[in-house]
Amino acid sequence: MSQPVVVGVDASDTAASALDWASDEAWRRAEPLHVVHAWLGEAAEAPAGQEPRTARDTGEDLLDAARRRALLRHPGLAVTTALVQDEARAGLVAESESADLLVVGARGSGGFPRLLLGSTSLLAAGRAACPVVVVRPFEGASGGVVAAVRGDARDEPVLAFAFDSARLRQTSLLAVHTWSYPLLTSRGTLPVVYEAGDVAAEHERLLAEAVAGWRESHPEVPVTAVSVRTGAAKELVSRSKNQQLLVVGRRGKPRGPVGRLGSTSQTVVQHAECPVAVVPLPE
Repeated sequence: MSQPVVVGVDASDTAASALDWASDEAWRRAEPLHVVHAWLGEAAEAPAGQEPRTARDTGEDLLDAARRRALLRHPGLAVTTALVQDEARAGLVAESESADLLVVGARGSGGFPRLLLGSTSLLAAGRAACPVVVVRPFEGASGGVVAAVRGDARDEPVLAFAFDSARLRQTSLLAVHTWSYPLLTSRGTLPVVYEAGDVAAEHERLLAEAVAGWRESHPEVPVTAVSVRTGAAKELVSRSKNQQLLVVGRRGKPRGPVGRLGSTSQTVVQHAECPVAVVPLPE
């Protein structure tokens, strides 16, 4: 059996959106859906006059409801569930080791209502062994897939994920490359004079080379490539409106408390208006 699409659920609205998105994605990929709820055994709140129920009992109910919801959305979908006796962040990262894709809601049932991104989602996006999609409630989209392109060899996993996502959705792909003039760090040197047209043309060449092979291998995907002199995060967030998916890379192996989300990918998952896929990149 192929590796599953794994989705973490709790009692939050964003978890319901993540479950629906993951169900659709598993159906598109013809892969099983594995629904996970992490618990630590603490007592859950109970209505007045009733005995408190354990977190395990509540988790079982959540998983049962999630399975029914997924099957109602896609009858015939292979759905499995699991209670994970662990803290949610660690549990989801562990599940990612055997997943094709991990899907999480942008914010869980804990924390503060105005948080843009919960700590569980942030850590999963920064540490998971597989690509992670962060989903927030949205009303659908008329656009396609957007991919952040650096213009070097590390683009391959991002472009592979983005082109495949566009193919499965039968939609278009927008490849976005951003750039800026190099900063001078040494003292006592003459100012560098840039030929704006030459620099822009070089970045356009890098972008064209990055997507050329993928255009050939995915002729069914309409591709638009744009190279813009601006900040990456700002441009990607602005391009996320009405899109089905935005794909960014995550550099290197996870290190530190929240893994290896760079400033661009962290800003994008916090502020994008569509689901964001974070794809691990090679060192």
